[in-house]
Amino acid sequence: MSTKETKNEIKTGRIFSINSSKHKGTSKTPVKTALLIKGHGLDKDAHAGDEIRQVSLLSIESIKKQKECDKVKKTGTSLKAGDFAENITTEGINLADLKIGDTLKVGREAVLEISKIGKECHKYCAIYYKIGNCIMPREGIFAKVLKGGEIRVGDDIEVSGNV
Repeated sequence: MSTKETKNEIKTGRIFSINSSKHKGTSKTPVKTALLIKGHGLDKDAHAGDEIRQVSLLSIESIKKQKECDKVKKTGTSLKAGDFAENITTEGINLADLKIGDTLKVGREAVLEISKIGKECHKYCAIYYKIGNCIMPREGIFAKVLKGGEIRVGDDIEVSGNV
């Protein structure tokens, strides 16, 4: 599904991948379904629980663009959803257009509120050592879970602006 804009300026995309890990500082493993827990994040994920950064999002378009990086091409590194430790890999939504306070309806019932744009890297992560660069500080976004619910790969993501 590509991005759609209606008369109400509602944009939609979809979940390309859901990714989880048991340990911080590592790539995440794709899963088909997951539970978002209100005020906590992705159930059983190492990064869940943080007040501001409960869920991380990165677009597959950003990951594909990174594949064109000279070092990635030179080393033959394969990049995929979850490699940048994002919980939800989106497709069809320009995450750079989102602002703090915007809300996302994910799947049938979950609601996220954008809480942080980008991040500070205090130490190098696994992806930095793999390819020498990480796009999460520039292109990743973070959200709080306002309403929990089960999400699945392929579910719609609806951007509904500020609450």
